[in-house]
Amino acid sequence: MQDTLTPAPDPAPDPAASAATPPRRHQRRGPVWPWLLAVGFGLVAGAASAVAVSGGAIAAGGAGRLDAGRWSTDLTVGAAAAGPWVRARVARVGLLALPRSETVYFDRTADEAGQPLDPACTYAVSGGPLQTRWWSVTVYGADQMLVRNDDKAHSIDVTRAGGGPWQATLGPTRPAGGGLWLSTAGATAPILMVRLYNPKPSDDAALARLALPRVERVACATETAPAAPGGTP
Repeated sequence: MQDTLTPAPDPAPDPAASAATPPRRHQRRGPVWPWLLAVGFGLVAGAASAVAVSGGAIAAGGAGRLDAGRWSTDLTVGAAAAGPWVRARVARVGLLALPRSETVYFDRTADEAGQPLDPACTYAVSGGPLQTRWWSVTVYGADQMLVRNDDKAHSIDVTRAGGGPWQATLGPTRPAGGGLWLSTAGATAPILMVRLYNPKPSDDAALARLALPRVERVACATETAPAAPGGTP
């Protein structure tokens, strides 16, 4: 006759132990919207700063900035030392930035008096020979794109200006007497850019001494004409 093993019954729960252990509760979490708001604000702020820094003139600032009169350049444009903001600026405005060994870019947004270039004003732009293989002066809008008009007067260069002293008109209307013209019709905040191809010499000191074109205001359509004697306009 075989022995039959009977399993032992489960021990009865201890009432004292059950009373000492508090019931388990779910931990309440705070609202999620503050985190979403912080992330969204960070994304918007980062995008806004990138657009603000990458827009406008090439030489907006930075360690590579060099001034030649009212003209400025960023010597890191097209170089391996260019920082992320310079690269973003070049990529955003679509400028095909060649290395400094080939081309140096200068730009300006003010006249000789330091006043911002006004598309409603007429300026005399004058220059002379430059120690470079080739040069050009181009007018852009605030977005660093060619001004949107049908005047076909976006740029002048050494081929048109000649090898000696030259003068051009910068303004919204074609000069009555003809001549070189850079049209600002349709622009909001004009930017002038000089491209110097293979300048010699091209060290920092030589670039800072360059006699780049002067930009002098002649007249503005927004200026009020002085009243005639006796109060008659």
